[in-house]
Amino acid sequence: MTNYSRRQFLGVLGAGAVASTGLSQPASAQETPVVKMGNNYFDPIGLYVEPGTTVRFEIAAGAHSATAYENRIPSDASAFDSGTISSGEFEYTFEEPGTYDYYCIPHKSVGMVGRIIVGNPGGPAEESPIPDGDVPESDAIVEQGAIAYGSSTGSDGNSDDGMMGPGMGSGPGMVNGRNGGWFGGLPFVGGALGMLGLVGGLLYWALGRGGAPPGSDGSAVETLQRRYARGDIDEEEFQRRRERLVENREN
Repeated sequence: MTNYSRRQFLGVLGAGAVASTGLSQPASAQETPVVKMGNNYFDPIGLYVEPGTTVRFEIAAGAHSATAYENRIPSDASAFDSGTISSGEFEYTFEEPGTYDYYCIPHKSVGMVGRIIVGNPGGPAEESPIPDGDVPESDAIVEQGAIAYGSSTGSDGNSDDGMMGPGMGSGPGMVNGRNGGWFGGLPFVGGALGMLGLVGGLLYWALGRGGAPPGSDGSAVETLQRRYARGDIDEEEFQRRRERLVENREN
C-alpha cells in the first residue's frame, strides 16, 4: 500500500469514527425538551435531562409560570422563574446536576408542580416531600426519561393517593393513577339501593295482600305487586293501576 493510499484509508476511518460519535449522542443533547403548561398541570410532570440542556416551557392553555422552589434545587444552581405568562414560552438551561422541583405561581395551591432531574438525583428536593401536589419519584424519572402528567408512576409528593389526571383538578392531577375512591363504590351502592327497593316492594306487597280483592281481581293485584317489587314499574304507576283494578271490582 502506498503512503498516499494509506493516508486515504486512515482518513476514511477517521471520518467514520466522527460520524459514529455524532450519531451516538443522546437525544437530550440534540433536541430541546418541551414542557407544556396547561390547565393546572405541567406535561411531562417528570423530566430527565443531561447537564447543559435547555428546557422550553410552553403555554398550552391559561396563564401559568414555571417557578423553581428556591429551597428545592441544587445548592450551586440559580432559581428560575418565568413569571406568569399567558402565551409564548420560557426557556432555561440546566447546568448543575441534581433535582429541581418547581411550581406554577397562580396554581400552586391546586398542586400544579413538576420535577426535573439533571444528570443524577440529588440536593434538598430529595430530602423531603414536595410541599404542594405530587411529582413522580426521581428514580422513575431517570429510568423513563419523561413521565407524562396523569400517568401511574410512583409519587414522591405529600399525598397518599397519587397524581390526578388532566381534567381532574390533577390535570394533565397526577399523579400516580388513583384507584378506587367513592366512585369505585358506585356499583356496590347501586346494588344496595336496588336491594332496598326490592325489600320495600315485597313489604308493600305483603302488607297489601290482606286488602286485595278476591278472585281474578285479587290475582291481578298480586301480579301488579310483583311487578312493582321487581322494579318493572314505579310507585306512581303501581298506585294508578291498583286503584283502577279496585274501581273495576267495585263497579
